[in-house]
Amino acid sequence: MLKRLLLPALCTLLMSLPVLAQPASIQRVNPTHWWTGMKNPNLQLMIYGPNAGSLTYTLSYPGVRLAKTHTVENPNYAFLDLVISPSAKPGTLRFTGKRGSQTLTQTFELKARDNSPKGQGVSAADFIYLAMPDRFANGDESNDKFADMADPNADRNNPFYRHGGDLAGAGERLNYLKDLGVTAIWFTPVLENNQPLTNEGGNMRSAYHGYGFTDHYAVDRRMGGNAAYKEFVRKAHAAGIKVVQDAVYNHCGINHWFLKDMPMKSWLHQWPTYTNTSYKYQPITDPHGAESDRRVTLDGWFVPFLPDLNQSNPFVSNFLIQHAIWSVEEFGVDAWRVDTYMYNDQPFMNRCNAALLEQYPAIHIFGESWVNNVVDQAYYTRNKIDFPFKSNQPGALDFVVYQAMLDALKTNFSWDDGVNKFYQALAQDAVYADPNKLVTFLDNHDTDRYLSVIGEDFDKYKIGMTWLLTTRGIPSMYYGTEILMKNFKNPSDAEVRRDFPGGFPGDKENKFEAAGRTDRENDAHLFVRKLATYRRDNPVMHTGKLMQFLPQDGTYVYFRYDGKKTVMVATNTSDKEISLDTARFAERMSGYTSARNVLTDATVSDLKLIKLPAKTAVVLELR
Repeated sequence: MLKRLLLPALCTLLMSLPVLAQPASIQRVNPTHWWTGMKNPNLQLMIYGPNAGSLTYTLSYPGVRLAKTHTVENPNYAFLDLVISPSAKPGTLRFTGKRGSQTLTQTFELKARDNSPKGQGVSAADFIYLAMPDRFANGDESNDKFADMADPNADRNNPFYRHGGDLAGAGERLNYLKDLGVTAIWFTPVLENNQPLTNEGGNMRSAYHGYGFTDHYAVDRRMGGNAAYKEFVRKAHAAGIKVVQDAVYNHCGINHWFLKDMPMKSWLHQWPTYTNTSYKYQPITDPHGAESDRRVTLDGWFVPFLPDLNQSNPFVSNFLIQHAIWSVEEFGVDAWRVDTYMYNDQPFMNRCNAALLEQYPAIHIFGESWVNNVVDQAYYTRNKIDFPFKSNQPGALDFVVYQAMLDALKTNFSWDDGVNKFYQALAQDAVYADPNKLVTFLDNHDTDRYLSVIGEDFDKYKIGMTWLLTTRGIPSMYYGTEILMKNFKNPSDAEVRRDFPGGFPGDKENKFEAAGRTDRENDAHLFVRKLATYRRDNPVMHTGKLMQFLPQDGTYVYFRYDGKKTVMVATNTSDKEISLDTARFAERMSGYTSARNVLTDATVSDLKLIKLPAKTAVVLELR
């Protein structure tokens, strides 16, 4: 696969000299446009077209200076360094390119920045809803498939093909999300994935997941294109819902336009023969680790059809960083989830994070580093450990607490097992600069569904959802968890990425509506809604401190508190009712004589002994 990808690009480079006799032209400019008034005055344009690198470029525009032109191995590329002064006005720049008797002109627009919300960030005050747009809702059947794309298929009967969900459909469900208590939506990527079908495990699969970009500056037509994304963000903001964009810096799709005629050999991490990443994270932080192991982890390809970008190449680095800033400014997104964070060049990630935070100080960035311990997880976010490398990432996806919550529900209580798993994970929060910036979850698009993992036990379902929505951090929920969608990844990922019932024309059931849900599904939906709206409306649940007490006999108690309110969360994970003696919690309960049960609205008049039914979590607002 590696040789098949690189040979065309190398041939282009080797054949470039005779091609120079052909006239030059410009086919692409990235970024497609920019803005005045940005904090960083520097901008690097990537110019592409036959012999575009053989032209001598000049520019005359008040307040904008062409500082340098870079030529690279491939004569079809030029990289132009611009300096945009604070005095520059919006308008159309005109570059002149000359070579011999040939002169051509290329325009580039500098826009005025608008005052629409952007880069607002997400915090512990938010509740994030993760959805795969292709599987969530279809609002425009006309864009389900296109014959001129590498994958022209759309078939809901095939779990591995695209199903037609899009941004228009998601926009029609914003009221549903708002009513549920959701304050932010995170989509798997919506950028163009003009990828061919791939053979995985004997099945031909489409790139409906979105993680193989083929054009960074185009939202996929099957999602509705750039205009649809802008409209979705506008509608989401109007509904009080923020938007999280899924960033992929580590790799791109094998069909990306710039891989068909690469700027230079070092654009990708290349090996003598195809080399896959080991997926092992230990060599990155291991003080005794071999450099060769570290290089395979970082520079090996994620899979053969997702080539690994070389972020130590300054042109690649600039391209990716500028696209991140462009996306926030162009679409108005509020936060970044970064795919495969630990496989990226970490100094590059620090530069990218710093550039985003310089322009949008409130933006939140949380990456995916799938590790199983707090030390390795802390490495990829701001931390208090004396690592040789210091990450500046504000947040991270909390895989440690994710696994701890599941283990707490799957194993019997003992010295180290059961609910002790959850307690012990939080007891190690001292390693993080701010654990409240970590994003917690019970499942996502790459894991088994939460309900199936806990044996479809509804009591356990409610316990885990209670923890998710009352503990520290930024809670995130995978679409359909609120209506008890289930399944395991085995035999395929498609089993945990099924369509949301009611999101597609012709669906027999509409679970966006209470009438379309079973009684149990409505119970789950109302349970999530009750806790999510309570969390949203009560600052103590997101800015209040957390105090937890050692678990005993299968019970686990913690408090969220501030100067105005104290909330007690008490869990009984055993199979029998327990009368909880609260004397040992006097440190937090002193002075309180009664409470309101947040989930039932019932009054608890005696706090000395609290009855906890088997497999139950209660949330009590102390009075």
